[in-house]
Amino acid sequence: MKSTILENSKNNTTSMKTIFLTLVFALFTQLFYAQNAFDKFDGQDDVTSVIVNKKMFDLMSKVKVDASDKETQQYINLIKKLDYLKVFTTKNPKVEADMKATADRYIKTAGLEELMRINDSGKNVKIMVKSGATDTQIKELLMYVEGAKNDDTVLLSLTGNFDLNEISVLTDKMQLPGGSDLKKASKGKK
Repeated sequence: MKSTILENSKNNTTSMKTIFLTLVFALFTQLFYAQNAFDKFDGQDDVTSVIVNKKMFDLMSKVKVDASDKETQQYINLIKKLDYLKVFTTKNPKVEADMKATADRYIKTAGLEELMRINDSGKNVKIMVKSGATDTQIKELLMYVEGAKNDDTVLLSLTGNFDLNEISVLTDKMQLPGGSDLKKASKGKK
């Protein structure tokens, strides 16, 4: 009887360890994938990339501005809240297909919800977000713009802890590809 109890206890302990290791591995894979899902486009031929990390945002936020310039002050306040900005653009059909497939896979695994979708003259725009504590608080924003015939395809990933209503300031100051679409999104979710 004692050996049966000990054997069951060992089996339960082994099962718990297996479940724990599986959960840790799944979470680690999710975090690793989120950080590197789009990095494969950096440095590719036919892809223009812009990557801004937390250190650069910190440096940019230390710029002295005139206190009466409210728009620039809003911009400085926003960039203090950002962690990463990654923008990849291309006109290469093969890379466009890879970007679309990668974005679709990421959307499914990252727990993003659709903020808005635009279809205008052959240009398809998807804006997805991972919400924060409030309706307008954003932890992650992903925008995928499938270019029309002669337009670039754009994949934009922005992470941090910011308010969606602040995005128009960022798009104005940084002149991001797809910025006009992001402005529409920030106005649409007030």
